[in-house]
Amino acid sequence: MKITVVIPTYNEAENLPKLVTALFSLPVSGLDILVVDDNSADGTGKIAEEMGEKWNGRVAVFHRPGKLGLGTAYIQGFRHALVHGADAIAQIDADFSHPPEKIVELLDALETCDVALGSRYVPGGSLDDKWPAWRKGLSSFGNIYARTILGLRTRDVTGGFRLWRSLTLAKMPLDRIRSNGYVFQVEMLYVANKLGFRPSEIPIHFADRRWGKSKMNLRIQIEAALRVWQLLGMYRDLGNKPALQI
Repeated sequence: MKITVVIPTYNEAENLPKLVTALFSLPVSGLDILVVDDNSADGTGKIAEEMGEKWNGRVAVFHRPGKLGLGTAYIQGFRHALVHGADAIAQIDADFSHPPEKIVELLDALETCDVALGSRYVPGGSLDDKWPAWRKGLSSFGNIYARTILGLRTRDVTGGFRLWRSLTLAKMPLDRIRSNGYVFQVEMLYVANKLGFRPSEIPIHFADRRWGKSKMNLRIQIEAALRVWQLLGMYRDLGNKPALQI
């Protein structure tokens, strides 16, 4: 199986080499990495190029002209992976919030579903112990808010650690996806649900970033709250199809 791991980056020079090493240490064959860098000021893009040389071309990089957003980074990465014959496509944050070793379990789960999700909110999942109560509450509320409005049964709809079947992504209307903050994750899952694709949630521990600075801000949170309501009308034409397996 050919697996492409898409990693959007902006100022992740401290994290990227460590993450690449961790991913290539997994007992998984056929794994390649695609870095989508938004013109990082700290040289992340150049480091990605160096990683490509070190790992004999197994790391590719897109250099974008500026901060164009998480959603467009993933869409660009998905399209590239599909064109180049990936069988499965993973999403993972560059900051080690997502445990890379869990990709092995996501791969196992993908045998019986269309998208495997690293989930903080199923039994066995957890958030960083160092997070204050208000931050944990905000994260939980954001999930409940989106799930309730959109009628999703998935427990973790905002998480960004996912492994998609390429056949699933190929059937998704990627040209219609417009969200750019973390609500991009909600939109993708909502569309997949409307099309009848089946998710499976694997428990993960979500750790706070080890190095660097968080990209989360108030503007992103406001976008997410408003965008969830917009999604209801945007995809009404898709209907609610019965679950299907491809």
